[in-house]
Amino acid sequence: MRKNDVHVVMLPWSAFGHLIPFFNFSIALAKVGEVHVSFISTPKNIKRLPKVPSNLTHLVKLVEFPLPTLDDKSLLPEDAEASVDLPLEKIQYLKAAYDLLQEPIKQFIADKKPDWIIVDFFQYWIVEIAEAYDIPTMHLSVFSAASRAFLIAARASGPIPECLTSPVSEKLEFSSTLAYRSYEALELLSSSFLEDASGLSYAQRSAKILSTCRAMAIRSCKEFEGDYLDAVHKLISKPTIPVGLLPPETSSLGGENLNGDQSWQRIFKWLDQQKAGSVLFVGFGSECKPSKYQVDEIAYGVELSELQFIWILQKPSWSSDEVDPLPAGFGQRTGEKGVVHIGWAPQKEILAHPCIGGTLTQAGLSSTVETLQHGHVLVALPFVYDQGLNARLLVEKGMAIEVERKEENGSFTRKEIAKALTYAMVSEEGEELRARAREAAAIFGDRQLHDSYIASFVEYLKKKE
Repeated sequence: MRKNDVHVVMLPWSAFGHLIPFFNFSIALAKVGEVHVSFISTPKNIKRLPKVPSNLTHLVKLVEFPLPTLDDKSLLPEDAEASVDLPLEKIQYLKAAYDLLQEPIKQFIADKKPDWIIVDFFQYWIVEIAEAYDIPTMHLSVFSAASRAFLIAARASGPIPECLTSPVSEKLEFSSTLAYRSYEALELLSSSFLEDASGLSYAQRSAKILSTCRAMAIRSCKEFEGDYLDAVHKLISKPTIPVGLLPPETSSLGGENLNGDQSWQRIFKWLDQQKAGSVLFVGFGSECKPSKYQVDEIAYGVELSELQFIWILQKPSWSSDEVDPLPAGFGQRTGEKGVVHIGWAPQKEILAHPCIGGTLTQAGLSSTVETLQHGHVLVALPFVYDQGLNARLLVEKGMAIEVERKEENGSFTRKEIAKALTYAMVSEEGEELRARAREAAAIFGDRQLHDSYIASFVEYLKKKE
């Protein structure tokens, strides 16, 4: 490397909602700022990432460290290296195994002596390593500024989980509707605030990183949530740097280019035959694991809406290879209306197709960006973590409608699904919502805008303030 080159080490947590944004961020830093990046993860995770563009392979290095095994080998399946590979109750053992990477990562840092370590919310032990070698750390938040601002403010407001169910407008210093539903707050308490087999909760890990990092980078932009970005800065009293929304590279891939995969060629041929903006995309990302009841109600709701649709369904853990996870007869009844695909799908390419008009989604930030960069209307059905806050943020901004659910347990029925879908996609009352979603594409899909955030961030890295 040349004398003035910047070298950063990227440390994402082993969940694809984190790995992919960190990867996209790495590519953006290399492309816009010629930053050298060492992206650290485990072999199976790295194999599942997109390929580094050939013109950037001299800048972005994917560094593999095998995931250590636990003393009790029965706790973690041998091929499980990311949260998507495990049921929710087993993720604590993935955390424990990942913590054992501390020593090889320490050795790598000692050998390479990077200019910066950019770390997720998880690897609390990087703090001592960075201090030992006098390397500044930067926390990259892959969550929206709104969700970070809410959680930081709420935790200062009272006991968990009670403080999570009321808006924190006073601490934010502006009017905000964001808050968790009571059932979401209880789930978040269990998943993020209680210690587990790894010895620490997500919240404890995050607090240590946030208290010691030099600055916080956020996957966001002022044009979308400038008010919440300002709030985060005031709440943490540290530089808070938006890095843009990291929209994925747009692709014009059609069925004929999908590596000769005939099933996808057929599906894209079907998409080509539909009217512009008429098809609903249904997909809930890799981390959501809906129950059989929830899948059934979503299916019946989509059927009741009478919309044309394409549904990408991750294979549920409760479904065997021999049994269709969808309700009996669903495929026969909706065969002319829609397509269901179980397993991986080229989601970016599908969402870029002109026939797509809206999405039924879990409101994860990545899915939101992928949807709104094309101006599709959003119907939010959040399940875990920050998704409820994202849904309320999008409703607050007039860019989405949220499916109604029972406050006490979060249950929903096919009627609520169908009602939200028809309102968003075809009703006269939903036209303003659709118009706002189309307008949002000017922000979410503006690559020049997001590259300008990356360029500013690179300048900050070079100053090493």
